[in-house]
Amino acid sequence: MAYLMLVLTPLLSKAVCQVPFVDCPVAKPLPLFHKYYQPGDLIIGGIISHIYISSDVMTFRRHPHQEPIDGLVLFSVTGTYFASLELLSTRDNFIPNYKCDAQNIPAAVIRGPTSDISFTTILCSYRIPVLIYGYLSMINNHIERMGFQSMFPNGALQYMAILQLLKYFSWTWIGIISLNEENAEIFVKDVVPTFSQSGICVEFIEIFPRIRFSNDFDKLMAEGVTTIIAVMRSTANAVVLHGEFETIMVLRMLIHYSEFGETSVKSKIWIMTAEMDFTSISFQRTWDFDFMHGAISLAIHSKQPQGFQRFLQRRTPVSHKEDGFIRDFWQHAFNCLFSNSEGDEMVEGACTGEEKLEALPVSVFEMGMTAHSYSVYNAVYAVAHALQTIPFFTFNHRAKMGRGRQPLIDQELYQLQHFLRQVSFNNTCGEEIAFDPKGQLLTGFDIINWITSDNLSFLRIKVGKVDPKAPPERMFTIDEDVIVWPSRFNKTQPLSLCNNACLSGYSRMKKEGKPFCCYDCLPCPEGKISNQRDMDDCLQCPEDRYSNKDRDLCIPKYIKFLSYNEPLGITLTMMAILFSFITALVLGIFLKHRDTPIVKANNQKLTYTLLVSLLLSFLGACLFIGQPNKVTCLLRQTVFGIIFSVAVSCVLAKTIIVVLAFMATHPGSRMRNWVGKPLAASIVLSCSFIQTSICAVWLTTSPPFPDLDMHSKIEEIILKCNEGSVEMFYSVLGYMGFLATVSFIVAFLARKLPDSFNEVKFITFSMLLFCSVWLSFIPTYLSTRGKDMVAVEVFSILASSGGLLGCIFSPKCYIIMLRPELNKREQLISRKNYRINSS
Repeated sequence: MAYLMLVLTPLLSKAVCQVPFVDCPVAKPLPLFHKYYQPGDLIIGGIISHIYISSDVMTFRRHPHQEPIDGLVLFSVTGTYFASLELLSTRDNFIPNYKCDAQNIPAAVIRGPTSDISFTTILCSYRIPVLIYGYLSMINNHIERMGFQSMFPNGALQYMAILQLLKYFSWTWIGIISLNEENAEIFVKDVVPTFSQSGICVEFIEIFPRIRFSNDFDKLMAEGVTTIIAVMRSTANAVVLHGEFETIMVLRMLIHYSEFGETSVKSKIWIMTAEMDFTSISFQRTWDFDFMHGAISLAIHSKQPQGFQRFLQRRTPVSHKEDGFIRDFWQHAFNCLFSNSEGDEMVEGACTGEEKLEALPVSVFEMGMTAHSYSVYNAVYAVAHALQTIPFFTFNHRAKMGRGRQPLIDQELYQLQHFLRQVSFNNTCGEEIAFDPKGQLLTGFDIINWITSDNLSFLRIKVGKVDPKAPPERMFTIDEDVIVWPSRFNKTQPLSLCNNACLSGYSRMKKEGKPFCCYDCLPCPEGKISNQRDMDDCLQCPEDRYSNKDRDLCIPKYIKFLSYNEPLGITLTMMAILFSFITALVLGIFLKHRDTPIVKANNQKLTYTLLVSLLLSFLGACLFIGQPNKVTCLLRQTVFGIIFSVAVSCVLAKTIIVVLAFMATHPGSRMRNWVGKPLAASIVLSCSFIQTSICAVWLTTSPPFPDLDMHSKIEEIILKCNEGSVEMFYSVLGYMGFLATVSFIVAFLARKLPDSFNEVKFITFSMLLFCSVWLSFIPTYLSTRGKDMVAVEVFSILASSGGLLGCIFSPKCYIIMLRPELNKREQLISRKNYRINSS
């Protein structure tokens, strides 16, 4: 911890911002923590009479009886308290709360970004404003906060910037390290839930011990080394360092004393908060800090004041002998010693005072003003401007000085805190310095990329910024092309995930007992896709599209129907035409030989009706082929049902007439009155009328219509005819099956009648084939989808119609065409008598 105590006295009340850097007295120096206190950080002139520096490395002004432990009191709170109390006592006389030198009463105190605020409470008790260039996360009590003024932006802005960094680089699996247990608790309570809501998981939260040179140093180091080994071996590549000034110093120490089998595991992407900076102590000067290569940190937005480097170059122990800080700093920076007296001879390793600051490695001394120094720079000007705005301060200034330099009264110090929050001015860099109503600095953050080199040096490269004054879409900007990543990651952007990202075509499934960032990758099911990485669920393709093989793209489905242009459609069409031609040929043969006995003996009109119905059934099968439309959908099933009913009715009528004709041959039989044309016509008309009525009801109530089948085939949209009413469809099939069953039973019972009178044996076989086809049709039809269903029905129509045609008419055509000698009345009568006698 280190604190800057600025004693602002009313010696000069004129313009305070005209001279950027002037010399002024400096108290006891800081020998080791040179990175904290460069001369240019503190010498900002015009109204400053004394600047006091206090550190835990060496006390502000040690009491004669106080001795440091081996010359060091590393981060000792005791030293800080002592320095605070010295401000409340007379110079060189450590008597707290008793001052004789009124001119040294401080108007304000500037302190660094550390979590320990208790010492500052002492100063607040005396109404001394305290300016802190760090986030006030530990100050929750409003009464205590009244004495503080933050030179730091809103802390929520910093956490938002870290979150944006993690989201920008898709680092969803991170670790968190803190140097302070209380800070870690606040971070976990206030920030980690916000990270979780944005899909970021925390693998570990570790707390580094505060390293102090004391009796338990070895124990603390052992604990810290164990912690750093666990961190380095973790799977999270991105680690958030929620630290303070000394965090990097502690981290270097722990990594240095850690023993790893492979040095490659030391590489992490460190994401550092703005309170941190590069710090070290003397014995770390030659230590490697390559682990910081590629790190990303936030820093309070800063600029380089004009003339700052020239000012540093002019300050040497020779030119400013009265500045004890320069002399002590010089010895530690250049690793040399000044002789005690001017007469001493020069020895090896002696300081000349002419060494060049710019020759020092950046790890020892930076010639540019750091972000923290810039905050101190602005804090001094803010106090000066606030003093000028106190209404009666300037007016009563000279009167008070004339009465013996009486100190500022408590009321004036109390008012200074109020006016500090109202200060608004432009500094020498041209930037506006102002505060919000909560007393937080209205500025943003720079995003810094740390690049280390082999000569123990490093560069801070600005790669982005967080500007709260910009529009929301431009508040966070970063140029990833200029970022240098660690060598372990092949100088490419590293990943920090619990597991590898799920690629396109996969979705995430949470692992049991693991954080939500840890998941398995499951392939998308059929019909779903994921076109991005790490999708929680696959997207359903629209009905007219299907997922490709990789499940990352929806492809338009092909429109399919049983077409005349495809092989199956062509085959069925040719079969229908061929059977139609054969049927027409048979009909022609029967018409040509209508006067022959074999044609007359089998009821000519029924034969002609049956042949015409079979011809129409073959041609009607073509209605099922081609693109469905409103007309074909209405005609398909109804035409098929009615025509087949007529055909089966003709077969039934022929069978019944044959049976009655045989029975009429018996003497005295009354069956002669029933045998004749009226009976056949009645059977055909009545049976066909019932089927026609069923079809009429179907078309009236729920007619078939063109439809799209999106789901039967994954890659196809099938154009089909929706039956409208499935019940009516199966009613048509059921009635047709009923007629076929009755015809089969009657023909089977009459199968042994004489051949000269009937064709019952052929009808029996044809109806057996007919029933077999349609019994096989039902399960086959129900088990197929798309155009295959249509093909099954067309094939069943052709097969059953062809079976009737072949079984009933092929024997007769054989006799008519090839055995005309059998087609004579004498042959029929002789065969008739033979059959009767045999019976």
